[in-house]
Amino acid sequence: AYFERNMYRHRESFTREEYTRRLEYGHDVLSAYYDTHIPTAHKDVELETFLGKVVVNGVPLRGMMDKCERYPDGVKVVDYKTGKVENGEKKLKGPGEKDPNGGDYWRQAVFYKLLLENGPRRQYVRAVEFDFIEPDAKKRYRKLPVHITPADEETVRQQIRMAWERIQDRDFFTGCGKPDCHWCNFVKDHKIVTGWKTEEESEQ
Repeated sequence: AYFERNMYRHRESFTREEYTRRLEYGHDVLSAYYDTHIPTAHKDVELETFLGKVVVNGVPLRGMMDKCERYPDGVKVVDYKTGKVENGEKKLKGPGEKDPNGGDYWRQAVFYKLLLENGPRRQYVRAVEFDFIEPDAKKRYRKLPVHITPADEETVRQQIRMAWERIQDRDFFTGCGKPDCHWCNFVKDHKIVTGWKTEEESEQ
């Protein structure tokens, strides 16, 4: 019912055929997902947990977690994902030569841990897991855990601090740097984003 309500709320984003197909697909996927996981689902949970006014390294943070499973020795954060599992796996990698900031999901997992452990209840995060609603190519429903080290936490702490400082300095989007990028040139020409300078301004 929740899925149907949200589909109806965003119905203008679909043609009639797309809407019908997406509705049918959602019913099939959610039903199969439920049947697969309900026998072993952890029942002591908090859903859509929101945390605000959390301060990490002097930076105010807030966020919402899809699900927090409560255990005697701490909390497991579960984040639900749609889309292909294979694409999601790439985003779980930590910092490396190709991606010095780490994958989006990896950074999200570390952020959740920092958020909960520095929040008002100081909850210890024993695990963070990404639960994929849609099956993989072999029709398996996958849950991908993220192993978080103290070094990972320090890396994300630094990223948070750097992002906060850039926000305070109004140092936002600088573009992808490609000369033929339509969006970058549009933003640059119209000076939409704070921080853009024309060639004349740069020379001054």
